[in-house]
Amino acid sequence: MKTYQAKNGDIERTWYLIDATDVPLGRLATQVAHMLRGKDKPTYTAHVDTGGFVVIINARKVKLTGRKLTEKFYYRHSQTPGGLTAVSAGEMLEKHPDRVVSHAVKGMLPKNTLARRQMTKLKVYPGAEHPHAAQKPVKVEVRG
Repeated sequence: MKTYQAKNGDIERTWYLIDATDVPLGRLATQVAHMLRGKDKPTYTAHVDTGGFVVIINARKVKLTGRKLTEKFYYRHSQTPGGLTAVSAGEMLEKHPDRVVSHAVKGMLPKNTLARRQMTKLKVYPGAEHPHAAQKPVKVEVRG
């Protein structure tokens, strides 16, 4: 029996809706990365984007355990001398909760062009409203 290889025409994209309220950030990120890669489907092929779209709502209410709110930092550099900026996870969660979740999911994906394409299928919203109701996303419960 031959091994099944998914082709771009055979892929069925499903939309998932995840409520991030009181879900630990790491557990949320691993399951979302799993869905973005398509590993939850029997047609998974490593070199083809077989995953679906993931909509995350209530990103502002995601849970960071321990002392991560004060001791975890997000860094960026402006490429000028002395241009390193560090922002704590608590500040980042207040100002840009969507970036906190996106950053965590991006870290769970492989570092290649396929993963960058898969990241475009992730939609993160700080509140409960999202503009993707027409796609009829399937609500998924995250094991917390």
